[in-house]
Amino acid sequence: MPDAGVIVVTRFIVPDSAATDFRAAARRLIAAFATRPGHISSRAAHALDDADRWLVISEWVGVGAWRRALSAYDVRVEAVPLLSLAEAEPSVYEVLSDG
Repeated sequence: MPDAGVIVVTRFIVPDSAATDFRAAARRLIAAFATRPGHISSRAAHALDDADRWLVISEWVGVGAWRRALSAYDVRVEAVPLLSLAEAEPSVYEVLSDG
């Protein structure tokens, strides 16, 4: 059975003083994701009611594609600097319905 699609939602706490650098780093990560097989889409978002909260959301054809993307050197180079700001919580969700 092929992989089900997955959505990866990673929440970040970014101090205001680091917001500009975070935004640039998130753009580079999204660009690196876009080069990987199985990538569907990615975007970054900023909370309107809490200036320190950010998201990076990516969508993949399956969990295997996402895991392979994370093991790629170009993605790791961009992801590792952001990980220290990421919330320690589940972030990979299997898509069960679309609509």
